[in-house]
Amino acid sequence: MIQHVSIPERIRIFFSRNEALPKIILINIIVWVLSLLIKNIAFLFTSPEAAATGTYSHSVAMTMMKYLAVPADPGSLLLHPWTLLTYMFFHLDFLHILFNMLWLYWFGKIFVQYLSQRQLLGTYLIGGIAGALLYILAFNVFPVFSIVKESALALGASASVLAIVVAISFYVPNYTIHLFLLGPVKIKYIAVFSVVLDVLMLDSGNPGGHLAHLGGALWGFAWAKMIPGRDPTRIFSKWSFLKMPDFRRRNKRFRVYTNPQRMTDEEYNKRKVEKQKRIDAILDKISKSGYDSLTKEEKELLFSNSRR
Repeated sequence: MIQHVSIPERIRIFFSRNEALPKIILINIIVWVLSLLIKNIAFLFTSPEAAATGTYSHSVAMTMMKYLAVPADPGSLLLHPWTLLTYMFFHLDFLHILFNMLWLYWFGKIFVQYLSQRQLLGTYLIGGIAGALLYILAFNVFPVFSIVKESALALGASASVLAIVVAISFYVPNYTIHLFLLGPVKIKYIAVFSVVLDVLMLDSGNPGGHLAHLGGALWGFAWAKMIPGRDPTRIFSKWSFLKMPDFRRRNKRFRVYTNPQRMTDEEYNKRKVEKQKRIDAILDKISKSGYDSLTKEEKELLFSNSRR
């Protein structure tokens, strides 16, 4: 008999992992929740008139954007250079963060089936910076933005997420997912559709956002064509700021030694794909014959994988 894991337990297991994907999503959620708390605290100290008209909310949002969103004006960027990073973790609207995190989760899960968590982190960060740079460049080159460029601000993880979507879509272009009402669709077509949609919506009410998306997409495509020969995300190989300390009690009777010869990214990814195939085969066996049909080795492999 197959024991089904509840949704809250699945969420807990996902966010307890010391991996880039859950930590990136968690940082985005924490920043969004903190922005809500700041607005609610500000509400308690505002005047009745400002509360009735909602002007306090706009004022608080603009203050947060000033320090966290990336500006199109180069002079403002020099005063707030950290916004090249903070903007890609900052959302104000619920639907904005909801759709970004869903896309990040769906395509991030596909990404780490073939590539490493470090490469996911690097694609997210560099893709976000590429999106910001294209946004700033466009607002200072094209005359249509000359009036608004000094006050324009961009925020959200969309550029970073689209970089991941495009990167994995062109790394494994024939990977197929099943969409409601559409059936099986290759992810490369989803990526192309997303990019074309951003191009067609440049004259909408959010041209800066669509330009940032395109910057992220360009990086994702370029990076997918660079690897495995050249991989700029290697600069993040020694970064551990997304790692959380493991406070679980360790058995001191055992000491683990690691192989001093480090695997290359290609070897790591190959072993990861092979292991995932073994896990999938075990899960198929459970669905057909039940958990008791597994061998001792298969049970140990499934258990060790569930603790990661």
